[in-house]
Formats: sequence, structure tokens, C-alpha cells
Amino acid sequence: MESYADRIERYAARWPRALDVVMVLALIGCASLGTQLSLPGTSTPDSGKPLEVMLGLSCFVLLKYRTHTRTVVVVVALVTVAAIARGYLLTPLLLAPLLAAMYWLAVLCDRRTVRAYAAVVAVALLTVNVASENIPDLSIVLTVIGPVFWLALPIVAGNMARLRRDYLESVQARAEHAERTREEEARLRVAEERMRIARELHDVVAHHLALANAQAGTAAHLARSNPEQSEKILNDLTGTTSSALRELKATLGLLRADDHPQGEGLEPAPGLARLPELIASYRSAGLGVTVTTEGEPRPLSPGADLTAYRIVQEALTNVSKHATSSHAHVRFTYADARLLITVSNDGPAAPTTAASGGFGLMGMRERANSIGGELCAGPRPEGGFEVTTALPLQPSAAVERETP
Repeated sequence: MESYADRIERYAARWPRALDVVMVLALIGCASLGTQLSLPGTSTPDSGKPLEVMLGLSCFVLLKYRTHTRTVVVVVALVTVAAIARGYLLTPLLLAPLLAAMYWLAVLCDRRTVRAYAAVVAVALLTVNVASENIPDLSIVLTVIGPVFWLALPIVAGNMARLRRDYLESVQARAEHAERTREEEARLRVAEERMRIARELHDVVAHHLALANAQAGTAAHLARSNPEQSEKILNDLTGTTSSALRELKATLGLLRADDHPQGEGLEPAPGLARLPELIASYRSAGLGVTVTTEGEPRPLSPGADLTAYRIVQEALTNVSKHATSSHAHVRFTYADARLLITVSNDGPAAPTTAASGGFGLMGMRERANSIGGELCAGPRPEGGFEVTTALPLQPSAAVERETP
């Protein structure tokens, strides 16, 4: 429920000038009433109307407290000191305009300025009040402690208001910063997801289209000289296109997870268990592939398994598309906590995917880096091209959570 103070703040924010005018009118009434007070047995000083008019005008000066805070304090303090010097009783009513000026000084100015002005105003008031001959038999305690206490109240209240304002501003700034951070994090995650899906689509489309193209070319070449072999290759071509459609469906199905809340209808991500099927498809297209394994094979995490499969797939696709030789060698080396994969081919060096403007090598390197691995690729000294990657068998928990 909205409090009374909150209502005043909301009204002041919408109609600041109206509230200032009301404040000035109230202060004029307080100052006017303060000039009528006196101690028992004494009478108000006969100072005439000019001083009362000056007190009223000093209240109107408060309308400029937002832009000329220090000047307002000086003007109001001088008029108040002049009134006390003429013999008016120093009361909170007479001090009301000065107390309002000190409050806004504490709200709008730094602490050093507030302390300096408060000290000067207090010394001036106390000096004039003690030296006044028109206030007989007044206790020195009341003469000093009273005015100091009254001046301290608006300063304390102003400091509290300034601290509250600063606190609300800092809370709002933190909230805005948190909102910007969340938006940036969301944009970053969207960009990462788009890149991941782009890599998957590139691997699936590039591999199967290159393989289908090679199979179709081989079948056309053998159509007359070896019809049986040509028919077998065409049957393999059907399997290649079917596999491409299945993998595309599985990849794009990730974008429609709401249709398959439990993963129904989506085949699992490929891994090294499907390597024989992959090798067979390349052999049917005329690319001879040999596979060797060194060390004791160990299970890989799902992310590392998918990465290893995709890197071998992309490397063999590059061999079939760019290499001049018709043979490739894949070597797996299990050592310590890492799996070293090497895909190489013989013959003269051929243009690489990166050099020809593609994204194959870039995608392989990004895949390896995403699970904490490394990848390097380049021509071999003895001829041909080689892709070497080192993958951790069990990536760290933080990396594994980020790996699709």
C-alpha cells in the first residue's frame, strides 16, 4: 500500500513548482508568526515593516533552491541574522525559512559544503543571539543549545533524504545493469546456438552432398563397363540420400523441441560407433579408407564422441572433394586422457577448404575447441594433406554442460 510520504514524493515529481509555492506560503506564515512572539514581560521590537517584508522576500528566494542552493542559504541567513540583531526572539518559527534552506543544502550539496555552511551559519546566529541586548535574563543553555539543535534537525533530515535518493539511484542502476547483462547473455546464447546449428547443417549437407556427387559420378562412369557395380553404387546412393534426410530431420528437430518433448522421433547424435557405416559410404564412392587404432579404446563423453565423428566426417569429405589421391588414412591414438585423431591422404597438396572460401576447417577447429580440444591442419612435407586433432576423453563438467 502506498504511504503518505510516497504520495507526496509522487506529487512533487509531477508538480514541483506547485509544491514549492505551497512551501513558500507556509514559511511566510511561520516567519510572520515568529515575529509576533516574545518572552514573558517583554514586547516585540519596533522594527517597522521593512524587516518583516525582507523576511517574506527571503522566503520567495527559496523558489531558486534547486539552481542557486548556496546563494539561497546566504540570503536567508543574512535576513534571519538581521532579524535577531533587531531583537526578535530566536524561535523555530522565525528560523523556518533558514531551516528549509539548510535542508535543501544538505540534500543537494556535498557533505563538505554542508559542514562549512552549517558552521558559519551557526556561529553567526549564536554570536548575534548571545550579544543581543533586547533579550534579558535568557539562559545561556537555551541561547546556545536550542539554536544548534534546531539547525541540526534539517541537516540530519537532508542527509537521510540524500542517502535514500542515492540508494534508490544505485538500486535502479544495478537493475538496469542486470537487465542489460541478461539481454547480452541471451544474445550471446542465441549466437552460439545459431553457430552450433550452422556447423551441424554444414557437416550434414556438405558430407552427404559431396558423397552423393561422388557416388553418382562413379556410377555414371561404370554404367557401361560394369553395370553391376554401377547398380550397387546407385543403391548406396539411395542410402546416402536417406541418411542425409534422417540427419537433417534430427538436426532441424532440435529447433522444434516443443513438438517432441521427450525426444520422440529424433534419432541419437552420431558417434564413432557409426564409423564403419561412414567408411563404407566413402568406399562405395571410390575413396579407399584405412583405419588403424593405437592404444586401448576407451569410451568418450557424448560431446567428444559427436565431435570426433564430425571431424572425421568433414576431413574425409575434404579429401573426396579436394584431394587428387583416392586413398585416405584415419588413425586413432588413445593416450593418457586424450584421443589423438589423424586423417591424412597421399599425393600432391590440394587447395584446402579454408583457402577456397569454405568453412570446413573453421568448423572442425570450433568443434574441437568447444570441448577443450585442439586441431591443426595443413600440407604434409611428404605430400598430401593432414588433419590432426586432440580431444579429451572426458571433458570437464563446465565444458560438457556447454556442449550440445
